[in-house]
Amino acid sequence: MKSVALVTLSLVLSILIGFSLGNKNVETKVAIDDKIVIGFSLDTLKEARWQKDRDLFMKRAEELGAEVKVQSANSDDTRQIKDVQSLISSGIDVLVIVPHNGEAMAKAVELAHEENIPVIAYDRLVTSSDLDLYITFDNERVGEIQATYLLEQLPKDKKSRIVRIYGAPTDNNAKLFKAGQDKALKDAIASGKIEVIHEDWAANWEPKNAKRIMNAAVSKHGQNFDAVLASNDGTAGGAIQTLKEEGLAGKVLVTGQDADLVAVQRIVNGTQLMSIYKPIKVIAKKAAELAVDLANGRPVIAESGIDNKYKIVPSVLLDVTVVHKENVEETVVKDGFHTKEALGLK
Repeated sequence: MKSVALVTLSLVLSILIGFSLGNKNVETKVAIDDKIVIGFSLDTLKEARWQKDRDLFMKRAEELGAEVKVQSANSDDTRQIKDVQSLISSGIDVLVIVPHNGEAMAKAVELAHEENIPVIAYDRLVTSSDLDLYITFDNERVGEIQATYLLEQLPKDKKSRIVRIYGAPTDNNAKLFKAGQDKALKDAIASGKIEVIHEDWAANWEPKNAKRIMNAAVSKHGQNFDAVLASNDGTAGGAIQTLKEEGLAGKVLVTGQDADLVAVQRIVNGTQLMSIYKPIKVIAKKAAELAVDLANGRPVIAESGIDNKYKIVPSVLLDVTVVHKENVEETVVKDGFHTKEALGLK
């Protein structure tokens, strides 16, 4: 009890006091030209999800009178460091970063802090660093929801065999998703109700790597399995490609995450079981608002904290929603994330 109370208090104080005192050059710049410049360094823009993040983030920042400079690293750590250096040199007031490798991007935090620039990690944690703020969804909870929902759909009266496809081993979120899944599956595995017949990590979250894992599972174990616990929609898509080739699409349950358009189309068509909808407009809008506040030296209150192996990082955690065939219209369609026409709904 004591540690929780102290952590919460220290989070509020660190962010209220640290930024207001630590960024004098930012306050001076704002006073002179009244223009905030945000550097937004993304791991990749290959996935539709991150394109939405970028566009929504920029829209909200511009509404607040800020300018956003965007760089995409193509899932390359060296390039992302160079991107950050370029952004810093261009005169940004705050850095927002989606790291390819959370550990490697500790260097980016260090570089920004050398210039008194605060750093926000966006949806992926930067580890082993004096990170200023983290905004994300409750990622361990995401994994727990994926696995729990899958368990609810599997037969109750017989043993089920599953394949597990994790995300990028360089992404701390992938480890959190796995931890949540492990938590939900623990009792079922211990009782023998669930058998994990094959598991592996998909480098860079790439569908082709998920397909390779799925191919290996089929080669080794044949077609005798019931579900694929895939950690996001990209890896789900790679797995489903193999399932199609094997004539198993729609017969084997497949999970996902991000509610990508193609994934929700698969849900509607019955080849994917579910996805996790992270309301991108919520995180993008909130992150832009936090970035402007930090650049202006305004106090920010974070009610949660995440250990990044260096410190407890003040964190803003957002809720997620399960998307399945029966609630597509009341979730992603109602929220304007996808249209009925794009999903082939009447």
